[in-house]
Parts: sequence; C-alpha cells; structure tokens
Amino acid sequence: MSPVLAGVLQLLALALALALAHRPLGDYMARVYSSKKHYAPEKWIYKAVGANPNAEMRWPAYLRSVLAFSAVSVLFLYLLQRLQGHLPGSLDFVSIEPDQAFNTAASFVSNTNWQSYSGEQAMGPLLQTGGLAVQNFLSAAVGMAVAVALVRGFARSRTGELGNFWADMVRGTVRILLPISVIGALVLVSCGAIQNFSGIHEVGQFSGGTQQWNGGAVASQEVIKELGTNGGGYFNANSAHPFENPTPFSNLFEIFLILLIPFSLTRTFGRMVGNLRQGYAILATMATIWLGFTALMMWTEFSHHGPALQAAGGAMEGKEARFGIGASAIFSVATTLTSTGAVNSFHSSYTGLGGGIQLLGMQLGEIAPGGVGSGLYGMLIMAIIAVFIAGLMVGRTPEYLGKKIGTRQITFAACYILVTPAVVLGFTALAMALPTPGHSMSNAGAHGFSEILYAYTSAGNNNGSAFAGLNANTQWFNTTTGLAMLLGRFLPMVFVLALAGSLAEQQPVPATAGTLRTEKPLFTFLLVGTIVIVTGLTYFPALALGPLAEGLAS
Repeated sequence: MSPVLAGVLQLLALALALALAHRPLGDYMARVYSSKKHYAPEKWIYKAVGANPNAEMRWPAYLRSVLAFSAVSVLFLYLLQRLQGHLPGSLDFVSIEPDQAFNTAASFVSNTNWQSYSGEQAMGPLLQTGGLAVQNFLSAAVGMAVAVALVRGFARSRTGELGNFWADMVRGTVRILLPISVIGALVLVSCGAIQNFSGIHEVGQFSGGTQQWNGGAVASQEVIKELGTNGGGYFNANSAHPFENPTPFSNLFEIFLILLIPFSLTRTFGRMVGNLRQGYAILATMATIWLGFTALMMWTEFSHHGPALQAAGGAMEGKEARFGIGASAIFSVATTLTSTGAVNSFHSSYTGLGGGIQLLGMQLGEIAPGGVGSGLYGMLIMAIIAVFIAGLMVGRTPEYLGKKIGTRQITFAACYILVTPAVVLGFTALAMALPTPGHSMSNAGAHGFSEILYAYTSAGNNNGSAFAGLNANTQWFNTTTGLAMLLGRFLPMVFVLALAGSLAEQQPVPATAGTLRTEKPLFTFLLVGTIVIVTGLTYFPALALGPLAEGLAS
C-alpha cells in the first residue's frame, strides 16, 4: 500500500469514528449541562469550595468565578513546583526555577501546556500527576463552561443569567472528562503506553554508561492531555515517545480524542438552542476547514522535490517511522487547529509551507474544531461577525438565532477577534526588535523568524506546540510567553461572557423573509470565507516574512 493511500484511509477511518460519536456524545453533554440534579460526589465538591450550584449568575459574577478559580489554580501550581524539592514523590528532582514555574503554571491553567523543560528530567510523579494532570482536567472544564454560558446566552431571553460556573465546571469534569479518560487510559495501556509509579530505571550498557528511563502514570495523563486539548506530554518527545504513543493505532486513537469533544459540542449547541440544523452548520464549517488544511498538509509533505525526498517518499525529516508522513500530517493539523499542541513529529522540520499551515491553523483562532469549549465559542463569535457582514451587504440589522446583533454585540465580538493578534504580533515584534531574544534562535533568516512567530502564536492562542529550534527556557521567553498565555486565554473570555449576557437579556425577534438563514450551506460558505479573510489577512504580513518566504525559496 502506498503511503499516500495509507494516509487517506486513516483520515477516512478517523472521520467515520468522529461521525459515529458525534450524536450520542453531543446529546449527552447537552443533558449534562441542562440537568438540575447533583450527584453525591459533586455535592461534596460544592460543599468543600462553599459554592451554591443552584444560584444563577449574571455574566460579571460568572467571569469573577472563572478568574478567581484560575488565579488560585496558577498560585497552587506555582507553589507546587517551587516546593517540589522538599516534597515526597519528587524522584530527587530539585524545585523549578521561579520564571519557569510561572511559565508552566500559566501554561497548564490556560489550557496551553507550553513546555520549556524536559518532563522526565525535571518533574517527579507528584508534580506530574497531582499538579499538571489535574490542571489538564480543570482547564478543559473551564473552557467548556464558558462555551456553555455563551450557548445559554443564545438560548435564553429577557434574563441576564447564564447558569452557575461551579456547577458547569464540576459537571464537565465529573460527568464528561473523567469517564471518557478512564476508558481512554485503558485503551492506551492495552496499546502499550505505560502506567506506573516505578520511578527511574537504569537500563542497558553503552559506551558512555547506562541510560535512565522514567516510569510514571503516563497513560492517564496522555488521555486527558489529548481529550482536553491540553497537549503537555509526560516526556520531552511528547506523543512521538513510544511510552506515550506506542503504535499506529494509538496514534489514530489520540487524534480521535483530540477532535472528539470539540466536534461533538456543535451537537450540544444545536440541542441547547433548540435547532439542530444550526449545530450542523457550525459543524460543516469546522469540518470544511479541518479537511482542507489536512489535505494541504499531506500535499506539501508528500510532494517529491529533489532526490532525497523522492527516495524517502516525501518529507520524512523529523517524523516517526512508526507513523509515517500521512499520520504525522493528520496529527499535526489536528493539534494546531485545536488548542492541543501535542506533537508526534517535530514541526520545525516540516517543509516551509507545512510550517505555514501549522501557523495559520493556530492564527485562525483554533476554531476548526478548536479547543474544548474555546473552539465552539470562537466559532460562534465568527458566526456573529459573518452575520454582521451579511447585514451590511443588504442594509439590514443582522440577527443570529433570533437575537439582534447591534452595536454592543459587535463591539464585544470585534474585541474578541482583535485581542489575540495584538498579543501575538506585539510580543513577536518586541522579541525581534530586542537583541537578547534573538540569541535563542537556532536558525537565521525566514525560518528563524518563524520560530519566534510560532512561539508567540502558540502561546497567545493557547496551543502549546513549538518549533523545536527555539530555546525558550530563558527568563525572557518564560516571562513573555507566560503573559501571552494568560492574556490570550482570559481576555477573550471577558468579551465572550459579556456578549453572552447581552444576548440573554434580549427578547427574540421572529424570523422574516429578510432573515439570513444561518442553517443553510450558503451561510457555511460565508462563514468559511469570513474566517479566512478576517483572521487570515490579519497575520498575512507576518506569514509572508516567515513560512511563505521560506516555502517560496525552497
């Protein structure tokens, strides 16, 4: 079987698996977030944190809860890292340095999981499992809660109440993420991923001495890393490491986990607003972009330019022989079009145009299908922008799901789409203008610029993957990427929740002959065009200086 055919068949199998899971999981999540019942373990959690899960919150209270919970999470994870050398279960590793501890705490709480360290050489099982893996669950649950709050803004009328953050966060963790993670961890263990607390082993005898291998609760952390679109690996090699991702089947299963909840949330959205066809329109938009990017990536990496690539069957540099070009390309697109950031190959080694596809996937806002929760609310923001543009074309006040998109709503939406590019391009410009950050680049010219641009694009869009050629473990990059992660995660949430509150206060308007039918294929086409034009052109000058220049020169 040719490598190209093998890649296409894997893509088809993945699409079929996602299609089969879409309806049952989407409907189940809608029931979870609409339920009035609280299970016993959930009640214990509410009592422990002093929360009343039945109290409805308006958007300022919901936002305060999100920010307060996240701030406490950053502080807890920071202190856990700083105290590691004095705690049991550290494998005699020292405490993490202050700048790197801040960066890692900001990274995992913001669902970014950017890692400027080698996990197996810096962190013991207590920090890995009790700190990082816990935040993998909680950061994902926070993103889902904010998405559900926005959906309630569309579904409710004449009220500013968006639900209860504590109930949404706890239910997302206990009823959705935990059960799927238990099943997924068993699947990964059956494939050969390790799951133990055996510590460090010295193995083999080499000319330079013995080699050390770490054990750890890898399978359980791996599954929530992918399911929660987190991306931070137990090992420095991430999902290219055989302990995390042993076989081609486990590789395909991990891609399935990455895409499972973001695609299924479109069904949840349609169910909660009472119109499944609206959910299908959002799903079609996400799927169109995802399939288009995957096809482009496979084409760039399989293209045979030169005798070396022709002999290897494509651009094999930086890719695992276990997976090949096709599976690596599918994984790469899945992880950069979501906020996952996990890697089973090294993105810096992709072709110039392949690196550009990875960058653009993040710069679109990671909305196809995007992160857990963040992908849905990002796509709904873009839908509002598309409706507004259509309204300008025909001279009519735009409406979406029966809610008028006025000055207040479009202001919130515009601020949402502008804040992340401002963070990314602002920090990139600073890093290129100052002399010290440039010392971290291992490449000059266009590729070196791409390393810097990729770092801040990944941080600002809460992705977490990196061009491996950049040394990001410096005070400058630990501090600035940490700030970019926090700003890129929580500033957009301010505008999302403010928009949700303004929508929930409205009285729905009836559809008329002039109402734009947002469940039709025409709207899907309009939405795809809006995403590509509005967000793509924002970054085009920067892309032209980096991956486009490199790709055209090769």
